Amino acid sequence: MLKNIEGQKIPTLSFPMIENGEWIKRSTSNIFDNKTVIVFALPGAFTPTCSSTHLPRYNELSETFFANGVNEIVCLSVNDTFVMNAWAENQHAEKISFIPDGNGDFSQAMGMLVDKTAIGFGKRSWRYAMLVKNGVIDKMFIEPEVEGDPFEVSDADTMLNYINPNAVQSQAITIFSKPDCPFCKKAKALLTEKGLKFEALEIGKETSLSTLKAVANAETVPQIFIDGKLIGGSEALENYFK
Repeated sequence: MLKNIEGQKIPTLSFPMIENGEWIKRSTSNIFDNKTVIVFALPGAFTPTCSSTHLPRYNELSETFFANGVNEIVCLSVNDTFVMNAWAENQHAEKISFIPDGNGDFSQAMGMLVDKTAIGFGKRSWRYAMLVKNGVIDKMFIEPEVEGDPFEVSDADTMLNYINPNAVQSQAITIFSKPDCPFCKKAKALLTEKGLKFEALEIGKETSLSTLKAVANAETVPQIFIDGKLIGGSEALENYFK
């Protein structure tokens, strides 16, 4: 039975890891003392749910978390430091701290080390997330103890909703743009003013003009999509918010 240990202090130990080509040890005191820290723990680097959803969304919302009083966001897994560093590079998640719990010591001390030998994983961390304030666990979101790898409550949006419900953004926004387009800059400024996160796809870099034609039936930029619906250009975006 996995226990919720809200109100208790974080276990005291150190994590051996490679940083800038050198072996270092980062202690739990260094990570948690006098800070507000989010930890999301997962079964393994490079695994499907972890790579496609769990990690990317925390990275995507990192600036929103920081704006709401969070000092650091930690991704923890029972993997060695080389695997965690390679995964960090692969995911382009520069705003997340990757902590290798290679021996499972931290996960075991948290009561979250589980046996996944049936699928060849050995001992791994159960999937969970927690908010830690000055070394004390303020809130835990532990996935239900069911077969498989549930992913229902440890996600970034649930954590953000706990920290500040008014900061939650449910809309998915994508803008097709070009770097020197004044109307693109105007649209991006408006979205930023509204406090909305968006994905910018630059024509000729992340995408192509033919793709823009295919999805928007247009050749001009910007073209903004909100929750899969084509809004149009910068003027259409202004009208949308009106």
